[in-house]
Amino acid sequence: MNLHRRYSPQYGYTPVISRGELGLELIEFGILRLAEGMPHTESSPDEEMVFVLLSGECTVSIDGGMITRLRRRDVFSDKPSGVYLPFGSELDITPLSEVEIAVCKAPSDLEAPPQVITPERVKYRSVGAHNWRRDIYDIVDLEIQARSLVVGETFNPPGNWSSAPPHRHDFDNLPEESDMEEVYLFKLHPEEGFGLQRIYTDDLSLNEAYVIENNSVVAIPQGYHPVVAGPGYRLYYLWVLAGEKRVLAPRDDPKHAWLKRCEPIVNEILG
Repeated sequence: MNLHRRYSPQYGYTPVISRGELGLELIEFGILRLAEGMPHTESSPDEEMVFVLLSGECTVSIDGGMITRLRRRDVFSDKPSGVYLPFGSELDITPLSEVEIAVCKAPSDLEAPPQVITPERVKYRSVGAHNWRRDIYDIVDLEIQARSLVVGETFNPPGNWSSAPPHRHDFDNLPEESDMEEVYLFKLHPEEGFGLQRIYTDDLSLNEAYVIENNSVVAIPQGYHPVVAGPGYRLYYLWVLAGEKRVLAPRDDPKHAWLKRCEPIVNEILG
């Protein structure tokens, strides 16, 4: 099964991965691209949605309420902002320039409050060490009430790895591991760059590797899933997780778990 797809920019909403495809049972993922002055309304009768602004400037209003202005030059220049839209709500988007917005969907019947997540509310983490250090922004984390979605962004410096040590979230075996499916959307800087992603299981019944380019999208229904940026290129990916229990409990590949144990020593040596 080829879990890799490429998004070709076009105006309107483009579904990139539909629910039920590529082994995904919960997540639907697409891109909304709007020209300046092209308003868009999105409603969610039986789904929760997370909208992440990738580039551009727009105003957003939920259920006709307060209008909030969001702006982002691109994913490499500014912190993210987004919207959590529970089922039964409506979002109005008014572009003030051309905008590109990632749209993450999952089934929901949870009565949760809608949220506009401005850059000031986004949480930052530095994870890993040496050439597996990366930067993470948590947009819709576990502090935001939602049915199944968890959404954030990861930035790999040139040549660096993420999901290192490789981890999976395949089985409902708490507290050791939770079952969560995932989707990645990639951007590269400069855009002609590349990266690599591997997805594999313990028995290697799934063992795939993909060349990642700008606007690549990868579904991760199961398996460990490390990612590396090509030399000289910064690599970004939006990650969308969804699970019935909405618990973050990944399991590291035991062959490579030693990486995490040595991180404090490596960070101390490198200062």
